[in-house]
Amino acid sequence: MAAVSSEDFEPILALVRDFVRSKVVPREQEIMEADAIPSDLRKQAEEMGLFGYAIPQEWGGLGLDLTQDVELAFEFGYTSLALRSMFGTNNGIAGQVLVNFGTDEQKATWLERIASGEVVASFALTEPGAGSNPAGLRTSAVRDGDDWVIEGQKRFITNAPIADLFVVFARTRPADDSGTGIAVFLVPANTPGVEVGTKDQKMGQEGAWTADVHFSGVRVPGSALVGGSEDAGYRAAMTSLARGRVHIAALAVGSAQRALDESVAYAASATQGGNAIGEFQLVQAMLADQQTGVLAGRSLVRETARNYVSGADTRIGPSAAKLYCTEMLAKVADLAVQVHGGTGYMREVPVERIYRDARLLRLYEGTSEVQRLIIGGGLVRNAQRRAAG
Repeated sequence: MAAVSSEDFEPILALVRDFVRSKVVPREQEIMEADAIPSDLRKQAEEMGLFGYAIPQEWGGLGLDLTQDVELAFEFGYTSLALRSMFGTNNGIAGQVLVNFGTDEQKATWLERIASGEVVASFALTEPGAGSNPAGLRTSAVRDGDDWVIEGQKRFITNAPIADLFVVFARTRPADDSGTGIAVFLVPANTPGVEVGTKDQKMGQEGAWTADVHFSGVRVPGSALVGGSEDAGYRAAMTSLARGRVHIAALAVGSAQRALDESVAYAASATQGGNAIGEFQLVQAMLADQQTGVLAGRSLVRETARNYVSGADTRIGPSAAKLYCTEMLAKVADLAVQVHGGTGYMREVPVERIYRDARLLRLYEGTSEVQRLIIGGGLVRNAQRRAAG
């Protein structure tokens, strides 16, 4: 049972939809040109509780479950993805590590401030030699008395330039029969030895900031070890990422819906030889393919979220949803540019931005290739377990 009833959730969803469409959509060009979310929009997002919508109510969040989270993500995907990125790590991959694996003391110290937006939490997993598969992690944490000393480098870390807290994954020992040896630590951004690199220059998603983060002799107390256990790290990463993949799938559906809406509006009004281009059958075929992808993706996301919340499928389904929906968005965005013709290649046109923004969704929180390995490997292992009785 969700902490928020469906009756109470309806006005929350309506409020978010109105905020996205009436306040954020008209300022997409401004966000793109400034490479930043305007401070007044950030303030409104804070006041609406968007920095903590997936954090439990006891810690000051709204307490939405994943079936409700994806409904909001459909809306966030409708506009510049930088908006969602601003509070996405607080609710998602970083915040959920604390919610699911943190000690009582860690939750009391951080969660309320994360939920209010006072603290921006950043998920520091990816490295130059370890991306979608955390098993290749090189960042190390060595015990020194009661403390831990962290050394290493992280790459492409979302919100790193504005983060107050890094959720850092580090290897405490080589992987062995007893586990992966990956632990996770809470490292305040102002800890000596933490250095954030310059902001990355990316193909798209302007306003969503990423950067390298270096950890040089970073000393944290024993209380910084999430869950008080060295072996919580890998499980925390996998659990947070699986949940995050369903959220990303929903974002992709929202972006595809926007690309479809822009395509239909353009096809209905732009003319060629005196006729609306939408009257041409080949253009209608493109719109049909877009619509079919959006409908299939939306249904897949909703079912996957239900199965995740019930515990019926927390691994294969999330990967399948992310794989299908992000690849679907790639096709829908490409068709949107095609429907617009040369106009679709112009910087001030929404489908041009969507086309660039969409490309990243097939890479982060596990590439499409990694999702295929998770799905295929999971199916085979399940069959082998059943056969073994």
